[in-house]
Amino acid sequence: MGILSLLSGIWGGLIRLPLNLPLPANNANWITFHGPLMVCGFLGTVIALERAVGLQTRWAYAAPLLTGAGALTLVFGFLGPVGPALFTLGSAAFLIVTLRVVQLQRAFFTVTMSLGASAWLTGNVLWLVGWPVNRVVLWWVAFLALTILGERLDLSRFQRPVRWAPPILIASLALFLGGIILSVFEQTPGERLAGIGFVSLALWLGRFDIARRTVRQEGLTRFMAICLLAGYVWLGVAGVLLVCFAPLGFGPGYDAVLHAFFLGFVFSMIFGHAPVIFPAVLNLPVAFRNHFYGHAGLLHASLLLRVMADLSGWGEGRQLGGLLNAAAILLFLVNTVTSLRGNSKIYSTRNSRSCSRTTSTGQGA
Repeated sequence: MGILSLLSGIWGGLIRLPLNLPLPANNANWITFHGPLMVCGFLGTVIALERAVGLQTRWAYAAPLLTGAGALTLVFGFLGPVGPALFTLGSAAFLIVTLRVVQLQRAFFTVTMSLGASAWLTGNVLWLVGWPVNRVVLWWVAFLALTILGERLDLSRFQRPVRWAPPILIASLALFLGGIILSVFEQTPGERLAGIGFVSLALWLGRFDIARRTVRQEGLTRFMAICLLAGYVWLGVAGVLLVCFAPLGFGPGYDAVLHAFFLGFVFSMIFGHAPVIFPAVLNLPVAFRNHFYGHAGLLHASLLLRVMADLSGWGEGRQLGGLLNAAAILLFLVNTVTSLRGNSKIYSTRNSRSCSRTTSTGQGA
């Protein structure tokens, strides 16, 4: 369900560039709901699935099943509130899952991820009652940003603590969340404050995340660190662009802000962690290969082209950048799937189980 939502969302996004591509049965949902398909249908379903696998309870699978079903209603052209309603129910179930995780392990990082789930539910409720996507998208942004931040905080336990890091982080979160809440009532100042929070969080992660140290290692560890650090750069870029282009409407500025975040930050995280998460969720081994740098490099180069084209009003550059963005994601899927073949001797069952245990703390969705 999640992959079908991803492919449909990519296809609809290409048509929005615009590129002259066909639609099955004239299904305009792929175009109209490009954002919800990518965020709620793909990312929400995959993250909820990863958490359900980690929690190892059957009822937790209700969240990805509901959001996946919501994605299918949009993919196959159903109209009305069914899709948004299923996304809302799925995000509510996911919030319950995260609260259960907090109950099992009370820590700052689990609370942070639960706040992210609350933001996702809030955005979905606002969308369900009729708010336009451009007004609720920051709540979806908060869902992903807080989920990723919580996962990185989990790993920060393996570093020597820095006394002044937590107060700076709390202040950054206050700016970010305060701006999003304010944007409900005062859109422009709220979004600008959230943009400042973006930049502050990006600087904090760039300074205190363990990736600064692991980037000096080799193989998969180095690849993951490079993806993480590149993602933090794009998080900061998204914040600067949000300050400049608030209030978010539709057009080149809107395109630049959202894709700097969702592609530059979120998909960079996905690219980096997929070789760890796939074995945990699918119980299949993934062999890291150096050509993984191909899809990661293509993503960042094409996104830079797209954002620069947005800022300069170069329509052809935006189209080319968007097309190459899609190519990078598809290349990532191909590289990952092909790395699953014939690799059963690379990871032992013991390693796969150990990797599965890490999902219970939320690493890497």
